[in-house]
Amino acid sequence: MAGEPAALLANAREDRVFSAAAWSVGTADGVLDRGLLGTRAWEGPPVGEDSLWDLASVTKPIIGLAVMALADRGAIEIDARVTDYLPAWREKAGITVRQLLTHTSGLPGGTPLYREHPTREALLDAIRVGPLRTMPGTRVEYSSQGFIVLGLIAEAAGGAPLDRLVAGLVTGPAGMTATGFTPADTERAVATENCPWRGRVVRGQVHDENAVVLGGICGHAGLFGTLADLEKLGSVLTGGAAPLLKPRTHEAMTATQTEGLALRRGLAWQGLDVPGSPVGTDLGPRSYGHTGFTGTSLWVDPDAGRYFVLLTNRVHPVRTGTGIERVRREFHAAAVKLS
Repeated sequence: MAGEPAALLANAREDRVFSAAAWSVGTADGVLDRGLLGTRAWEGPPVGEDSLWDLASVTKPIIGLAVMALADRGAIEIDARVTDYLPAWREKAGITVRQLLTHTSGLPGGTPLYREHPTREALLDAIRVGPLRTMPGTRVEYSSQGFIVLGLIAEAAGGAPLDRLVAGLVTGPAGMTATGFTPADTERAVATENCPWRGRVVRGQVHDENAVVLGGICGHAGLFGTLADLEKLGSVLTGGAAPLLKPRTHEAMTATQTEGLALRRGLAWQGLDVPGSPVGTDLGPRSYGHTGFTGTSLWVDPDAGRYFVLLTNRVHPVRTGTGIERVRREFHAAAVKLS
């Protein structure tokens, strides 16, 4: 390991922010700095190149890439209504695909639906009939429910299950050979929480409880990936997103779509809010990215031509720690200085 990112992440492990971390900083042409450190659990073997990280909400922009690829193919219209693809969802007829992608749909966020709706059918029904928090298009509120609905729309428009769509439209073309839902080899997975709901340390099953009820394949969480695969995605995005998207689609996806509202959102991506960005303010103003609850993130600075990948298991063994917020900002501050 070389460079300041390695040192600060090693210190964070000493502070027990996580048991393991992996990182990469690079361009469309290659890697500038990368490494792995720590163990898959506090009482586990070292992480390696084949270790699988629960990407958590970094799943969302990957689903967004699949949606935008379907738009490139004419299968999805971004300003179409939910009911154009899900006719039975009449209660959500006023919401557009664009609003789902920008978290302006009015669907609430942070709702533990799994507690009262323990089956896939019941949980989806709860989203379908549940009240909106705000009128669509009037406020940015981060909502996993919105991306659950996006996953259903992608399946309806694409004519295939979500895992096959992601493989065919995103991970396959990007060369992400190890990334997918519900990994078969759970021993390769990095541990997450000692979960009271499940009564065990979670390893190889998605950490998000709503995603568990949905079967582990859904629009808001569930993907597992290796460091090398996230590097490939970062490189593709830094290079303009070919072969995943047409140039104009990539430009629209990463541009701010929420001017006049409190938070900067692209289509499935978070913009750089100042103040308030989870990666600090050292990246360029056109930077975009996404974080995941388990301690993961992928960010791209198009002006600098760089991507930044940080993968950790900060929820192991408990989710209540806040150290990752500081560490993530420090990592990106150090990473932008790499030459």
